[in-house]
Amino acid sequence: MNIPEHIPLTITNEIRKLMKRSILTLLIAIGFAAAGTAQDAKVSVNSDGGAKLKFDKTEHDFGTVKEGTQATVTFKFKNEGTEPLVLTSVQASCGCTTPKWTKEPIAPGDYGEVTAIYNSKNRPGNFTKTITVRHNGEGGTEYLTIRGFVEKAEEKPAPPVQANPQ
Repeated sequence: MNIPEHIPLTITNEIRKLMKRSILTLLIAIGFAAAGTAQDAKVSVNSDGGAKLKFDKTEHDFGTVKEGTQATVTFKFKNEGTEPLVLTSVQASCGCTTPKWTKEPIAPGDYGEVTAIYNSKNRPGNFTKTITVRHNGEGGTEYLTIRGFVEKAEEKPAPPVQANPQ
C-alpha cells in the first residue's frame, strides 16, 4: 500500500488498528447471529414431536349461583402428542378458586382433567377467574377461564336479644 508522504505515519497506524477492530467486531457479530439461528432451528425441530395438550373447552360460565355455593367445573383434556404429558403446575388467579388436576403423566392418546372450585361465600357480584396450566407439551402454558354472577344471599334477621329477668 502506497501512503502519500503528507499523511503522518501515526495516523496511518491508527487507521489500521481501527480497521482491525472493526473487522474483528463484525466477525464476532456474525458468529453470534449464526449461533442464534442454529438455536432457532433446534427449537423448531423439537416442537414436531413430544406431548401436546388439547382441552375440550377452555372457558366455563356458571351463570347465576347463590352466595355460599362451591361452584365446580371439570375441564377435560387429551394428550394428542407422541410423548407423555405432565402438568407441572396449575394455579388459580386468586385464593377463592381451588384447582385440582391429574398429577400422573398422561400417555399419548389418554385423557386427564383440571377441576376448578370457586368459593362464592362473601363474594356477591360478577366474577371472572383464570387458571394457569403449565405443562411439558407444545406451547408450555394454557389458560382456563371461569365466570359467573353470585347472587347475594338473603340476610336473616338476628333473633331478638332477651334480657335476663332478675
